[in-house]
Parts: sequence; C-alpha cells; structure tokens
Amino acid sequence: MAGLSDYLLSLILGVVEGLTEFLPVSSTAHLRIAEALLGMDLGNGYWKMFSIVIQLGPILCLPIYFRERITRFFQTFPGGSRGDKTIFTHPISLTAMAFVATSATSLPLIKVIGKHLESLYVMGLSLLIGGIAMWVIDLRYGRPQERVSEPMAAEELEHMGIAQAIWIGLCQTLAPVFPGTSRSMATIAAGEVSGLSRSAALEFSFLLSIPTMVASTGYDLFKFLRPSHEAGGPPAGRPDIDPHGWALLAIGFVISFVVAYAVIAWFMNWVRTRGFTPFAIYRILAGAAVLVWALRAH
Repeated sequence: MAGLSDYLLSLILGVVEGLTEFLPVSSTAHLRIAEALLGMDLGNGYWKMFSIVIQLGPILCLPIYFRERITRFFQTFPGGSRGDKTIFTHPISLTAMAFVATSATSLPLIKVIGKHLESLYVMGLSLLIGGIAMWVIDLRYGRPQERVSEPMAAEELEHMGIAQAIWIGLCQTLAPVFPGTSRSMATIAAGEVSGLSRSAALEFSFLLSIPTMVASTGYDLFKFLRPSHEAGGPPAGRPDIDPHGWALLAIGFVISFVVAYAVIAWFMNWVRTRGFTPFAIYRILAGAAVLVWALRAH
C-alpha cells in the first residue's frame, strides 16, 4: 500500500462510518456501497479489517457521550432512581435482556448473515422496505406535538417493561440478517411501536448499541484475525500491517469517532423536534437507486 490515494480512502470511509453508524440509514450498506463506488477490492484482507476497525470509533463515542446517564443508571442499580425497580426491571437489566434476545436469535443465523453481506440486492431492498416501514411507523406512533427532553426520556426509560425490551432486541436481529436494515432503524421503530416516545426509543437504541456493537465488532475482528489453516494451504489470518497501514487505520478510527460524536449530538436534538421522516425518504430513494445499480451491473 502506498500513495496519497490511500489516505483519502481512509478519510472518506471514516466519514461514511461516522455519519451513518447511528443514523437510521445503515452504516453497513453505505460502507459497502462507498467501497464499490471507490473501486476498492472488497476481497483485500487489509481493507476488510479496516472496515471492522473503524467501527471502534463510534463504539467509543457512546459511553463518552452518555457517561452521565450510564453512571446514574449504575449508581441506582438495582432499585432505580425512585427505588421501585428490581434486578429484572432496572434499565441496565432491560438493556441486557434486549441484547440477549438479539444474540440468541442472531447466532443461529450467522451463515445467512455472511451470505447477504455483499449483496446489493439485499441492501437495496432493505433500505427501501425499511424506509417505508419507518415512515409509516413514525407517522402512526410518533408524537410530533411533544418535545421530550433528555430528563423526560430518561424517566420514560425507567418505566420500560421486560416485554418492550425483549421486543426491541428481537427486532434488532433484522439488522445483521438483512444488511441495509440499520440497527438503529430497527430498534427505534420497534421502540415506537412498543409505546416509547421518539426520544426514549432513540436513547434506548443508543444504550443497546453499546453491548451489541462491542460484541458484533469484537466477533468480526476475532473471526478475521484468528489464524486458520486450509488443507494444503498457507495459514490464513490477519494481514501484515506496515507503518503506512497503521497510519491509515488511525486516520479512519479518529475520523469515524469525531464525526460519530457530532452526529449523536445533532441527531438527538433533531429527533426531538422533527422526527424520522427525512431519513425514511432518504432510505427509500437510496434503496431504489441501489436496486437500479444492481440490476444494471448484472
């Protein structure tokens, strides 16, 4: 690897990851589409690892941005801020339950997940169908007349139930199975359907993203870096990384972190005042464009 073009690629991919990880538009689909548009070799071991590593930037954003909320949850565990919670109904426990629901349904589908990861058809359809679903759900269940502040959303999370948490966790399974669905879109829409306000659904989506992204990214990285030996072939595992390669990883990580942090702050305020309709329209248009592109490519 050499040349200024590599630095530009790492910057662009870092921006794409940071912009799309927490917006309900699917970072997986946008990264794959960006890589294809940039003419990158999707089979190249280094760039495969790069796309995994830069996800660590947005992951780090969440506990930093929500540090006060997370600290307060741990300080009030298990009784809650009013002392009326149990070890099973505290927001931390509900987040864990939602994560377990996602894991239990995702693990048996690992082969299906791998098969769909590079499919433009699946990404296009998921973007399109998810956009329509998000639009309908937000119109039906959203509360445009209510501005739910952060304290109000936190209080609402204190009153969530076990059934709501498990429902949201199960819906999150759609994201890895159908790339283009978007983890945040699935959890936010599921939260609204279950009775949460937009703000509370968004906050729970962010909280649930912490264990989910750590587990999924950690698993992907472990699977990629784990040495394996094909019969009669050389060992397969992580690519050798020179100083130039480490510099590209650092650029992608830092850029994705900075952009994702800004997106979280902006997105929280946007949702409280405007809702998800613009993102639903974008998904529909992007999905249609990807489907046309996929059809022309074949």
